[in-house]
Amino acid sequence: MDLLLTNDDGIHAPGLFALYQSLKAGFKLHIVAPDTEMSAVGHAITLSSPLRIREVHKGGRFYGYAVKGTPADCVKIAVQELLPSPPGMVLSGINLGANVGVNILYSGTVCAATEAAFQGIPSAAISLAARKDPDFTFAAEFSRKIVRFISEYGLKKGTALNVNIPAVPAGQVEGVSFTRQGTSRFEERYERRTDPRGNVYYWLAGEKIVENGNPENDSVALGRNRISITPIHYDLTCQDELDRLKTCSISL
Repeated sequence: MDLLLTNDDGIHAPGLFALYQSLKAGFKLHIVAPDTEMSAVGHAITLSSPLRIREVHKGGRFYGYAVKGTPADCVKIAVQELLPSPPGMVLSGINLGANVGVNILYSGTVCAATEAAFQGIPSAAISLAARKDPDFTFAAEFSRKIVRFISEYGLKKGTALNVNIPAVPAGQVEGVSFTRQGTSRFEERYERRTDPRGNVYYWLAGEKIVENGNPENDSVALGRNRISITPIHYDLTCQDELDRLKTCSISL
């Protein structure tokens, strides 16, 4: 099977390289990733400037294509232009940091996977819940199991898997949970600063996750040292509210 690998941390990110190293023996791999870090760009695509693409080599061998664009751009241009045929699967990651709760709406890693789902390609976003000194070894090995799982069981069309792996030694991982996207969010604050010229600017800081504690949620499973796997879909309709609104009236 041909696999397309991408991410939002950039083509030189160690998480992407760990994923490549884990999968290269069993699959034909194609790498198309942003040329620089593009974290938290969500599902943005580039419209007002050209997508510039360059080949990247490692150890004297072709490694992949670096795209001056977003993760969603990478998937789109890979499928439509760069690859000889659509890949059998897309893996996005391994992201540095968890992607759970409402954070997935910001995540370029997750949105690269949902872009593949838009195009009917089975996909998964894989994240390691670490912010510094990451060890991607276990997450990379588990990614092989994700590929086998999707190959064996398939995915509903338009669905991607959001996989979050706890940043603990392999022996401390308590198992795998199939979860729902939680409602956890970042409680944030901005630091007000002044530059040497006297101009005021702001820096986003002080992130803290707020969670409602539902045991079925992704962040709760992750907090219990369990791997969280959440099927996600690009249909953002709130069905309960749609049903309620249909009982209401609005005049012209």
